[in-house]
Amino acid sequence: MKIDATYTSLVALGDSFTEGMSDRLPDGSYRGWADLLASRLAARTPGFRYANLAVRGKLIAQIVDEQVDIAAQMRADVVTLVGGLNDTLRPKCDLDEVCDRLEDAVTRLAPSCKQLVLMRSPTRRGPMATRFLPRMHQLFAHLDGLAAKHGAVVVDLFGGGALSDPRLWADDRLHLNSEGHRRVAEAVWQALGHGPEDDWTVPLPTASPSSWYVRRAGDLRFAREHLVPWIGRRLTGRSSGDGLPPKRAELLPYQP
Repeated sequence: MKIDATYTSLVALGDSFTEGMSDRLPDGSYRGWADLLASRLAARTPGFRYANLAVRGKLIAQIVDEQVDIAAQMRADVVTLVGGLNDTLRPKCDLDEVCDRLEDAVTRLAPSCKQLVLMRSPTRRGPMATRFLPRMHQLFAHLDGLAAKHGAVVVDLFGGGALSDPRLWADDRLHLNSEGHRRVAEAVWQALGHGPEDDWTVPLPTASPSSWYVRRAGDLRFAREHLVPWIGRRLTGRSSGDGLPPKRAELLPYQP
């Protein structure tokens, strides 16, 4: 497949990963890989337009129902779609249904743009990731098949391994930090046919292991500040994105 590296517009669909959590700016808002990618594309193309329809906490059915038709109507040059991982982390997950909804999204989006970009989502090393690996592998295999069928690009953020380093993740252990998002932006930039600015797959330097006390203190802080609220939302059927609008709902000129 030949990649056209000249693009004039970008629409990003998805959940918190694409919204940009937890690449926090000084004003408290989130930036993230999609904003970084848009900034780099806009610097090359006057009048470049960008929309980001992502909302944190969205499941694949919500992404399809709430974002796909809007994105398809925008007729952007590049569309990125990342979804389904939130579904795989739920105790009860109908993975066949997740794959069907993902296929529905790809089938509708691919004809609407010059280049559809899909991703094998990155995962932080740890017991939670290990537990859900079979679901993730099945999801990614389906993703690869859809990409081959519809001419999409797949950015493999999972297989490279560098993004699994806990030091590239925020304190909530669910979202990438600023350096993690920067690496994702570089990965997508290269997948779109642009020359590399650096090697996003390079592992971080080896660090001295933390003491048992520091690790346990971090675990307790994580449980108190992030895990317990997350479990509470699951038990009550709430989402962190309830009531939130899309990050950037209209396809408008973007200033880097």
